[in-house]
Amino acid sequence: MTNYYQHHIFFCLNQRENGAACCMDKGAEAAFDHMKARVKQLNLNGEGKVRVNRAGCFDRCGEGPLLVVYPQAIWYTFIDVDDIDEIIESHLINGKVVERLVV
Repeated sequence: MTNYYQHHIFFCLNQRENGAACCMDKGAEAAFDHMKARVKQLNLNGEGKVRVNRAGCFDRCGEGPLLVVYPQAIWYTFIDVDDIDEIIESHLINGKVVERLVV
């Protein structure tokens, strides 16, 4: 079976009600918006390429913010859009995992 997307990325965009640590409180939505825009700008989106989606809680809140890249199942944390740009350049374009951001 062939994968529809080369890379399918999911961002945890969960907001916890009890005030506990969560990805949304750590800039996940801005990072998601940035990756979607950059992927589109670089013409990486579409069938056979890259898809970026929202996701609910990954139940790894203490490690967040998080995104996961499938089908490789590589879990990344990130601090800012510079980290997102590094993931795009290294992993999505050049096929090299950004080891320093892997959780």
